[in-house]
Amino acid sequence: MINLNEIKNNIFRRENFFYLIVILSVFGGDRILKNLVLEKFNENTYYINNFLNFDLLWNTGIGFGLFSSNSSLFYNFTSGVIAIVIFFLIIAGLQSDKFDKITFSIIIGGALGNFYDRIVFNAVPDFIDIHYKNFHWFTFNLADIFITLGIILLICKSIVIKK
Repeated sequence: MINLNEIKNNIFRRENFFYLIVILSVFGGDRILKNLVLEKFNENTYYINNFLNFDLLWNTGIGFGLFSSNSSLFYNFTSGVIAIVIFFLIIAGLQSDKFDKITFSIIIGGALGNFYDRIVFNAVPDFIDIHYKNFHWFTFNLADIFITLGIILLICKSIVIKK
């Protein structure tokens, strides 16, 4: 059974302070950039160059707009699942080696950034639009970059290091 008091005590142990700083830095950087975008941008597309636009979209789905829905029941269910996933990422991070703790910290910081938006705005602001001619990748945000980076690092480690 999961002991929440033990998890709380483990999070605030001295050796985990650095990882908490990583989580807060990722979360804080994401919040700062999203606040800047929300203050300065409107629903217009801002052309940067031939490969990058800033285009503010509101995502009610999960990463990269997947599973977007207008159903509040589905949205709340998805938000609940995301909260559970974040909780288990924290537990996994606490039980990991140093490299994995950093990786989980990056993922958790990004996930908390998007989860905050889901709670406060009922959607996540995505605004980075990478494209080539008429092909556009999913519109995303800084938190999505950190989540993806963390997952790629975990996958690379599992391929390179065989136990």
